[in-house]
Amino acid sequence: MSKGRVIVEGNVGMHLGEDMRGGEIIVNGNADSWAGGSMRGGRIEIRGSAGDYIGAPYRGSGEGMSGGLIIICGDAGREVGCLMRGGTIKVYGSVRHFLGVNMLDGTILVRGDCAGEAGAGMRNGRIIICGWIPSIIPTFTIDSIRPSVDVDGERITGPFYRFIGDIADNGEGKLFVSKAANPHLSHYEKYLQ
Repeated sequence: MSKGRVIVEGNVGMHLGEDMRGGEIIVNGNADSWAGGSMRGGRIEIRGSAGDYIGAPYRGSGEGMSGGLIIICGDAGREVGCLMRGGTIKVYGSVRHFLGVNMLDGTILVRGDCAGEAGAGMRNGRIIICGWIPSIIPTFTIDSIRPSVDVDGERITGPFYRFIGDIADNGEGKLFVSKAANPHLSHYEKYLQ
């Protein structure tokens, strides 16, 4: 799809908007896995929840989402933004494990909780988690505490712990995690100058 508008009343299966280059898809329901897979442009709005691998390439490919916007009003599954190269994903609910795994660029905003392992293998880009996360993977280092984060002109109020990583992959990705929702992470503050 490169232009136009599609409105779906109900649920959709896998690969919604795969390789999309422009236009808009609105789903008044839920979407299965690989929604927006390898998306290059355009906009997808899922007004329910979504499955795994949102914006991710299908197995065997390294070409993740490189542009466009995906909005999920509910929850999403595992590996949201896997191999993401650009664009923006916004999830207004919670996500499962390995958010932004092997991410190269782009922005992922999660308003809810993350089940863990956010940013594993991340080399660049930004992940913002407004809810709870059980822990930060050990190959991320704390950098600072930020009062807010801007996402596409929208100011997301914090404060946020800002971590840099994944240093196991020489990564310079930024992981922003809500300080208020994660008091168990306060021990990182002793590493700040």
